Amino acid sequence: MQQEETIVLFPSAGIGHVVSMVELAKLLQTHNYSITILLTTGFLDHPSIQTYIHRISTSHPSISFHRLPHIDPTTTPTTVSFITKGFNFNKRNAPNVATTLTQISKSTTIKAFIIDLFCTTAMEPASSLGIPVYYFFTSGAAVLALYSYFPKLHEETNVSFKDMVGVELHVPGNAPLKAVNMPEPILEREDPAYWDMLEFCTHLPEARGIIVNSFAELEPVAVKAVADGACFPNPEHAPNVYYIGPLIAEPQQSDAATDSKQCLSWLDEQPSRSVVYLCFGSRGSFSVSQLREIANGLEKSGHRFLWVVKRPTQDEGTKQIHDVTAGEFDLSSVLPSGFIERTKDQGLVVRSWAPQVEVLSRDSVGAFVSHCGWNSVLEGVVAGVPMIAWPLYAEQHVNRHVMVGEMKVAVAVEQREEYGFVSGEEVEKRVREVMESKEVRETSFKLKQLALAAVEESGSSTKALANLVETWTGIGI
Repeated sequence: MQQEETIVLFPSAGIGHVVSMVELAKLLQTHNYSITILLTTGFLDHPSIQTYIHRISTSHPSISFHRLPHIDPTTTPTTVSFITKGFNFNKRNAPNVATTLTQISKSTTIKAFIIDLFCTTAMEPASSLGIPVYYFFTSGAAVLALYSYFPKLHEETNVSFKDMVGVELHVPGNAPLKAVNMPEPILEREDPAYWDMLEFCTHLPEARGIIVNSFAELEPVAVKAVADGACFPNPEHAPNVYYIGPLIAEPQQSDAATDSKQCLSWLDEQPSRSVVYLCFGSRGSFSVSQLREIANGLEKSGHRFLWVVKRPTQDEGTKQIHDVTAGEFDLSSVLPSGFIERTKDQGLVVRSWAPQVEVLSRDSVGAFVSHCGWNSVLEGVVAGVPMIAWPLYAEQHVNRHVMVGEMKVAVAVEQREEYGFVSGEEVEKRVREVMESKEVRETSFKLKQLALAAVEESGSSTKALANLVETWTGIGI
């Protein structure tokens, strides 16, 4: 009797990574595979994850979740960076992953083991069991090209990128990138995360394939550089790459359901293409002084706005908050005096969260001020909304170059060299520019059509997914 065939997926800790992997699982289950998703326990756990996986298990019975044993992350030294803590936690899960894969293999045939980049330490135990390993790369092709090329950049330099002020790096498939704008895990050689990332990126070509949440028509320059093998140490042995996007997460439930209804109702009352929507991802945040500059710029622009404000950071240099659940705050105390009252007919400020996919789909939204996180970029593209690019951390500076230079669906804010500060005048200027630019709007609409076409029956992403699944047909039999 032939064993049941399954695909096992392993995301990093945290709701964002889990949601991305679940979206991939939903796509794969349409090809008649059962799916098992391994979940870590002990780092970035949050009640919302349990609520989410319960909802998915109920609505998608062929997707099951397996909790790995609890690991206490506090054994990591407190002096290391947040990212290093996460990487160490993933490493310590490798033995549990090996045990679980062995267990699953007794009753089913594992056709593929799909991991995200930060779970590279799980590659070896899977390979030793003869299971083909694939990466699911949740950023775009330009970032894939950069990370694939990173080991070569490492060989060519001997100082930290953060110290290479004034130096531009040239990476196949990418616009010239300031060294100081490299993604934060690889900015600082003294940080153990740098060496972890070097190891992860060195392993990229060893995977059976790389699945990317993008589509071929979105980033043709980077897609070609990757296909030609220009980013890999040995172009002859470049891995197969499958662009299966855009994968957009279904609208999320939130404790702030009343606020969600309020902001969607407010949007429905506004004229077509009249509202600027500002949101900087689940972790992006600003100092009080930067928030006040944004407020002044919005007020002076005269355009309607919907603005999601998170709890402020304590200093200018910090652009993200790791504990997104921590503490309420008073909106009026972090914005200019009288701002909310003065702009009550012009805009709406909401605290912490808005249902972004639903917001962007509203006819009244005319522009999106984004931190250039890849999920947000894809959501903006699929909605056909012109964007204002304001990168904060991680690989967002790379994404900004693609959005502005190649896609031409965004304009970038001018950021001061130190701390990336943006003046109120600059906010006002860019809001006016995008809201009044016919050209960017038309390009955004065309790219939306290409995004929708990519996932149609004869689209490039649908074909790429079919090619991927076809490679599993003869495996493990």
